[in-house]
Amino acid sequence: MSARRRRREAPMPQSAAGLLRFFEEEIKGIKIRAELVLIAAALMIAMIIIANILF
Repeated sequence: MSARRRRREAPMPQSAAGLLRFFEEEIKGIKIRAELVLIAAALMIAMIIIANILF
């Protein structure tokens, strides 16, 4: 491995502590930003509260 490549990579965490380099693996599937999930949850909660008040 070249010295240039080693400088760009993040240091490896201690594997003896049970830590893995999972952050480099690319998973397949839908990727949704955390902000959108929080907004959707807040809207769902608001709709349920309004529905309980009105009906």
